Amino acid sequence: MALPTPHLDKLNALLDNDKLPVDDKERIDYAIEKYHEWIRAMTDAEGEQLVMIDRLVSLLSGYKRFIDLDTIFDSESDFLYRQKSQLKLDNTVIEEFLPHLIVKSLPNLGEEMHLGPQSCFSSAYFTSTLTRRESGGGLHIRTKDQDFTIARKLFIQTSYDPGFNEHVLGRETYLGYNMRRVQNES
Repeated sequence: MALPTPHLDKLNALLDNDKLPVDDKERIDYAIEKYHEWIRAMTDAEGEQLVMIDRLVSLLSGYKRFIDLDTIFDSESDFLYRQKSQLKLDNTVIEEFLPHLIVKSLPNLGEEMHLGPQSCFSSAYFTSTLTRRESGGGLHIRTKDQDFTIARKLFIQTSYDPGFNEHVLGRETYLGYNMRRVQNES
């Protein structure tokens, strides 16, 4: 399963930023090296579930400290610190960590699951009226963007025909899952 790389994407985008001071380019190059070490260590983590989770959280803490203190706060220029909220380097560390944690701690999720940022189903409504008959009742789907989700693609069909042979309206979305339910089922 290919996992999202929002943190690496931010690091690479930062390297391409013309406003990044020269000294900070070296810091970001080094951060990318440390990033690859961090990902490799998480990928290689094995053992009983609780031991592995503890190891992954420890790796997260070490890497997050490196990004927050060594990379951003200790920079000679104030660029990284001043732009911290715009760059989102620290936030994306968590976004990148969560899929690794889920894959390692819940290995039976399956390939059809989507981990990471995704727009997910939030509600459905119908626009058909007594005088205006729309295919499938005029089904509309509302979604909500999520920074991180465990989701599965969902296909919805509606029709006034019980056999779904005429005037069928189909929609496609993602269904996000609640982590408490996932934990209780495992």
